[in-house]
Amino acid sequence: MSDVGVAVSPTALRARFAAALSELYGSEVPAYTTLVEVSAEVNADVLASRDDAERFGSIGRVTAERHGAIRLGTTDELAQVARIFGACGMYPVGFYDLREATPAIPVVSTAFRPTARPELDENPFRVFTSLLVVDDRRFFDEGLEAELREFLAARTLFPDELLELADLMEGEHELTSAQADRFLELATAAFALSPEPVDRAWYARLEEVSSVAADIGGVASTHINHLTPRVLDIDDLYARMSARGVEMIDRIQGPPRAEGGRPDVLLRQTSFRALAEPRTFREPDGSLASGDLRVRFGEVEARGVALTPAGRDLYDAQGVDAFPSTDVDLDAADLAYYARAGDGTLQPIVYEDFLPKSAAGIFASNLTGDGSVDGTREGTARDASWLQDVLGRTLHDPYDLYEAERAATR
Repeated sequence: MSDVGVAVSPTALRARFAAALSELYGSEVPAYTTLVEVSAEVNADVLASRDDAERFGSIGRVTAERHGAIRLGTTDELAQVARIFGACGMYPVGFYDLREATPAIPVVSTAFRPTARPELDENPFRVFTSLLVVDDRRFFDEGLEAELREFLAARTLFPDELLELADLMEGEHELTSAQADRFLELATAAFALSPEPVDRAWYARLEEVSSVAADIGGVASTHINHLTPRVLDIDDLYARMSARGVEMIDRIQGPPRAEGGRPDVLLRQTSFRALAEPRTFREPDGSLASGDLRVRFGEVEARGVALTPAGRDLYDAQGVDAFPSTDVDLDAADLAYYARAGDGTLQPIVYEDFLPKSAAGIFASNLTGDGSVDGTREGTARDASWLQDVLGRTLHDPYDLYEAERAATR
């Protein structure tokens, strides 16, 4: 490269990006800082009291771990954000259709994350990224779709300079220190909450359909919708946050707490409720007025072992009570993914992805209204193949990634 300066790798850029977004979100949503503090307290207590505290990853990884969530309106925006995350060594994994959840959310999603175990161990930052399905007639009629497309086409979420730096990193696999600093400045700013006034009437129209649709298509920017630390005992975390007077959603999403030595599986999530944040609104007469919106919340997660397709089918049909109670039996029944160390010891492969039902449950717990769905209309077809074409890059199947990791040690 022609520029002088210390070379910055995608791995280092990802770690710095995660830290920058965490600092940003903490400044915008102070309760998130409380969540991070309580998570650290819980993790320290678990580490001190349990010999197996690090069986799903080192305490260094767990402490640093974050997942974020963003929402986008157009396929162009999704393709652009794929370039930004690609610069940080984060690639699209999985296809999630939240329109099929209860309640239905008018988005399809993927998660951008590292795919190789060494990269996940170094920094596992991931971003759950949702795309509004503006042509799904169950939510948007022809007129509203046309207005949405016009509104979304008029906005620019990511400046050209940011995209050029992202492409440079993907092409050369390094940036100079100065280029990395500029990338982080621009990328972090792109996900900050905008002070631009919100058109109250337009936002309200979309909110009648879905609060998520309003959060995506009712404003001229995007933002981090939530940022999520990882905790080793989510039940303890839930109790401690409630004791501090932080209003939590009504339950922990995902599998129930593992009892009797049974291994934790998949993903458990909860959050504090979306907070009323001050926003400026533009009234129909053009005047500006103060108000608030409830769209952002603080989520926390606990991760367990990844399930095989057979394990996932059993979980979906019967729940965790149908599972064997030991790692050895889960592995022998091909229900969960384990690596095998040189001495034959089974090491659980951490579930790095998401659960559509849980994601929709978290979203729904923080919605301002029920929205509306016309069940008599036909939904618009969306699948993993379609999403891969939109992204213009490989959409990884999470099962393939887990199987490859397991096979490499057998």
